[in-house]
This record gives sequence, structure tokens and C-alpha cells, in this order.
Amino acid sequence: MSDSTPARVQLRLEDAWLPVCDRTQLMPGRGLAALLPDGRQAALFLDREGRTYAIDNRDPFTGAAVLSRGLLGTERGRPFVASPLLKQRFDLETGRCLDDEEVSVEVHPVRVA
Repeated sequence: MSDSTPARVQLRLEDAWLPVCDRTQLMPGRGLAALLPDGRQAALFLDREGRTYAIDNRDPFTGAAVLSRGLLGTERGRPFVASPLLKQRFDLETGRCLDDEEVSVEVHPVRVA
């Protein structure tokens, strides 16, 4: 990769890494939705420290694909996104809902290469 080639954000799906966007498309504190080959969507996030996260974009409480539009925050040092609809918070590292321990979303391994 040359210095002029932007770094790519990749998600691990099954046994392969899937390029989903250029790193420059992610902005700290804002999400980005990516369409996956199976028709689902992933919500990608970049925090203010430069760490990237990816979870399913579908809000399990409403069924709407909106988590990429949620607000980022931290709870006891854990990064989360709050759904823009009903405000439930999802841990970006585990996918666990911080407001209902029986609910979670899938977390996708992510790397920047």
C-alpha cells in the first residue's frame, strides 16, 4: 500500500475479511452503515481515540436499521451507542444491551489495513 492509498476498514465475516469503506469515511463520534453480502447491515464507528467498532445496524427493539445513527458515549469506561429511536444503549465491544441484559446485537471483528 502506498502512502496515497487510504487505509481500508474491513469486517471479518466467516473466514474472510471484507473491505467495507475507506478509513477516511469514518468520523469520530459518528456512525456509518455498510451493506453486507447477505443483505444485513453493519454499523461502523470510530471513537475519539481512533478505535473502530462494528455491530449489527438493526435495533432489536424496533427492527429498524438505525444504530449507525445513534449517539456514542461511555458507561464505566465501556464504549456504547444509544439507539436513536428508543435510546437503549449497546456496548460496542460485546453487543450487550446496557438497559436490558437479555438483549444483544452481533459484534463484527474489525480492522484497518
